[in-house]
Parts: sequence; C-alpha cells; structure tokens
Amino acid sequence: MKLAYKAYDGLGKAITGVLDAGDVMTATERLRGKGLYVAEVNAVVAARAVRGRSPSRRWASHGQRLKDVAWFSRQLYVLLSSGTQVADALHALERQARPGPWREVIISVRTRVEEGSSLAMAMESHNTYFDPIYRNLIAAGESSGHLLEMFDRLAALKRKQLKVRNSIIGALIYPCMLTVLGLSMFITLLLVIVPRFAGLFQTLDAPLPASTAVLVGVSTLFRRYWWLTVLLMTGGGVAFIAFLRSPRGGFLRDTVVLRLPYIGRVVRNFATARIVSLLGVLIQARIPLLEALKLVRPSAGNIHYENLITKAEDCVVKGEPMSDAFADSRLINVSVHEAIRSGEGGGEIDRLLITVAGFLDEENEVVLRSLTSIIEPVILIVMGLLVGLISVCMFMPLFDLTSITQGGGV
Repeated sequence: MKLAYKAYDGLGKAITGVLDAGDVMTATERLRGKGLYVAEVNAVVAARAVRGRSPSRRWASHGQRLKDVAWFSRQLYVLLSSGTQVADALHALERQARPGPWREVIISVRTRVEEGSSLAMAMESHNTYFDPIYRNLIAAGESSGHLLEMFDRLAALKRKQLKVRNSIIGALIYPCMLTVLGLSMFITLLLVIVPRFAGLFQTLDAPLPASTAVLVGVSTLFRRYWWLTVLLMTGGGVAFIAFLRSPRGGFLRDTVVLRLPYIGRVVRNFATARIVSLLGVLIQARIPLLEALKLVRPSAGNIHYENLITKAEDCVVKGEPMSDAFADSRLINVSVHEAIRSGEGGGEIDRLLITVAGFLDEENEVVLRSLTSIIEPVILIVMGLLVGLISVCMFMPLFDLTSITQGGGV
C-alpha cells in the first residue's frame, strides 16, 4: 500500500514522501533503517480518492478562482520565505482553506508533490485554476532554484489582475443597476399603466393619435402573447451568444469593440497592458522570448491582438526585432512601441515592459472612471426620454379631449 511519511534527517531537516509498504510498522522500520527519525506515516488512499473526483472541474466563478490563486501565491511565498518545505506549506494552506472545490485542489496538488511530482506538474490537472503562464513560471522557478522569487512575482501578478477585474466590475455595477431599473420601469409602464389608459380611452370613445395607438397596440400585443415574446427573446439571446462564440462571430465582435468610440480606446489600453505585463514577467523569469509569446497569445483576449502576437513570433523566428510586429498604431500606442524597441536595443526589455505596464494600469484606472462618469448620465437621459415619450403618448388624447370639450362649450 502507498504510505505518505514525514521524517527528519540527522541535521533536523524535514523530509516528506511516499513509499510502498505492507503496513505502517514496516514503513517505519524501513525509514529508520535509512537513518531517518519518523514523525508520522499515513495512508494516501483517501487523498487519492479526493484527487480522483477532479475537483477543478467543479463549478467556481472566474473571479473566485482568481481570488483563490492570488491568496495561494501570496501565502506560499510567505511560508516558503520562512523556510517551510513545499509539501508542508501546501498542508498548511489545506488546513486554512474552506471545504469545497478549492480545498480539494490544494489536497490534490499536495498529494502529488508528496508522491514525488514537481509542483508545476502537480498543477497540470487543474488548469482552470493554474493557467499555462502560472505553471511555466513555477517550472522555471523550480529548475533555476528561484521558486521563492517566482511566487513573489506571481503573487504580485495575480493581485494586479484581481485589482483590474474588481475595478472593471466596480465601475460597471452602477450603470448596470441603472439599466435594469430603466428597463423595469419601461416594462411596468408598458404592461400595467398603458392598459389602464387604453381602457379609459375606450370608455371615453376618444380618437387616438397615431403614436398613442401604436403604443397601445404594442402593449396589447405583449400582454396577449407574452409567452411568444419570452420565447423569441430567449431564442434570440441563445443564437446571438452562439454566433459570438463562433470564429466568424468572434472576429466580428472583436472588430466592432475596437472601433467603438471611447470604449475601443479602453479595450485597447487594457489589452496592451495585459500583454506587456505578462511578457515582462515571463522574460524576467528567463523564459525564452518565443515561448513567452506563445504563452501570452491565448491571454490577449482579442483576435486582433492574438494575430499581432503571432506576427511577433514570426519576427523572432526570422531573427527580426519583435518590436517590428508591435508597430501597428491601431492596436499599440506609439509610446509603447518605442519603449519595446528601446528595450530590445538596450537589453532591458523585461524591465521596460513591466514599467510600461504599470503606467498603463494607472492610465486605465483614470480612463475607466471617466468612461463611467459619461455612461451614467447617458443612461439617465435615455431613461427620462423613454418615460417622457410614454407619458406624452398617454396624455395627448386627454389634452385633445379637453380642448374639444372647451371648444364645444364656447
């Protein structure tokens, strides 16, 4: 049977691993025969059963996964910097984590490490949490003996990604709430208020202006065939999402987003910041440039930036400067291109990329706040126009009826 053990050598250094033995006593005797002082020996069958459930496939939101990995990176850095062994550090994190998918991921990684696997290889089966960039940085740290430094970089990188995500979500919460409120008011007016006015107009037998008649007709149609409306909206939404996920739809989506006024600038800035930041970290970790570009390409988030990175890979393969591919001013700011070109010439491209990423992140925060301040009044104006339009359409027949009545009295 497989038994996990923890023991200490003659110098007091902790050693963990897994060995085959008939029982705990036999395993203990074998370890003592190697001159080790045994602390504990446990069966690993239960841990393997946990790993067999593929915990990383259980549902967890992207934001929660990012938060978990950021916490994991920071805590491992702290524990390893204090001299704790990797397996012991993982065991400590396992005890801190709440029961659920994330705790099972840590148990699975810890078990594989205790069985003799490298940390990077132990993370391969949980790619929803540990992406290729993360695993390659860990592998680079393990092979070079700078794992502690690598966790420090990863902790900073994940904190930055989490901060950007939280900034975007925080900026969009209020506009989304206004949009939902406006749509709710519009639907309420259309399905509740308009029918009451329609009944009043029928009682008075008043002539309806064209706009009022159209509004009453739409309200009647929605109330009478609401199930068809829901079905069409659901089917249309599903079809639209499916189209956007197709290659042609994805290309069209990425193209339109980049060409939108003001929003396109925000998307370009965020995409550029993400690319240069990841490239800087990977190159600083001594990962070959061509491999770094291949790792960054799936993280670009836009087909046009993926094609840009592919061009950069071709330039590197041909022996040409990578900066030649980043000369497209429609996607990359001129100052960023010049920084990359200068970094290549001076041999400090990793430092310059990280510095540029920091400047872009600061600029993106300002741009995002400005965009939010523009969107909010636009939504309020649209809401006011819709409510005002419905109100005018409903009260116009009453005004006409009042005018006719007063005219008849005179």
